[in-house]
Amino acid sequence: MSRGGGTSAIIPPRIAKGQTVGIVAASGPVRLDRLQRGLACLGDAFALRVADSVTAPRAPGTPSYLAASDRIRADELTAMLRDPDVRAIILARGGYGAMRILPELDPALLQRDPKPIVGFSDATALLAWAHRAGVRSIHGPMIAQLADLPASDVAHLIAVLTEPRPLGERPWTLRSDSGGVVRGPLVPANLTLASLLVGTRWHLPLAGAVALLEEVSERPYEIDRYVSQLALTGALATTAAAVIGELHRCADPSPPSGEPDPEDAALTALLDRLAAAGVPAAHGAPVGHGSRNEAVPFGALCELDLDRGALAILEPAVQ
Repeated sequence: MSRGGGTSAIIPPRIAKGQTVGIVAASGPVRLDRLQRGLACLGDAFALRVADSVTAPRAPGTPSYLAASDRIRADELTAMLRDPDVRAIILARGGYGAMRILPELDPALLQRDPKPIVGFSDATALLAWAHRAGVRSIHGPMIAQLADLPASDVAHLIAVLTEPRPLGERPWTLRSDSGGVVRGPLVPANLTLASLLVGTRWHLPLAGAVALLEEVSERPYEIDRYVSQLALTGALATTAAAVIGELHRCADPSPPSGEPDPEDAALTALLDRLAAAGVPAAHGAPVGHGSRNEAVPFGALCELDLDRGALAILEPAVQ
């Protein structure tokens, strides 16, 4: 196994077509219809092994926001990590709950048998856990989202898992008021989780990084709060740059001023706080909870050209 030049992460082996991919719900419950439609999107690319609790009735007393108890969710993820036939793990859905099980997971299992973990949103916690274990993961769509994405995004996810090549310059149209060229590891994350993980063992590795941030259903002042907190803790002190993905449904239906916010209020708040922290930023990446969600490797060396509005990913997700 080789290590990436952007970070010290082990790059896991590529997934061959027909090999087994495990599906777990480490966070919230997933509706059966969305699960089935998402699994169908993967077609016959992989053999799929779905953890029992993903489709089982939820036990009485389980909070509505969790797929199952912490013990069950941790045990099912551990079983996928331990199983040598499972060559990648894709989260069924986000929501909330992944951070609750981080202390129950054994990083030695992933270190002994590296395999990519795929997810985003609440699964940012698991990507950060894998990074601390020293293994590259993939920030990408989860099963419940796949049917809502264009077929090209699904095909791209399969390619990222199966083809050991750098992704190169992405066909994105980024916009920026800053200039220059920045190199560093790409650290994609949900903004809320980036803030909440500060002070834990699994804080995001933002020093020298190009942070790729997305968010859903947070109002502009909440986005301001999360970035301000990251800045106040020093987490952004040496962050090289930021790329902004989807800020989906991040509007305030009842602004404190009593006047409607402009449509770009969330983006304006995020860019303002990043600028105040001294972090140059570009926006427009098709990553997040919206109509697009392009998979990218966590921690891969990248180059952001702020003058051209271009991001090149210089390392693969798998080898």
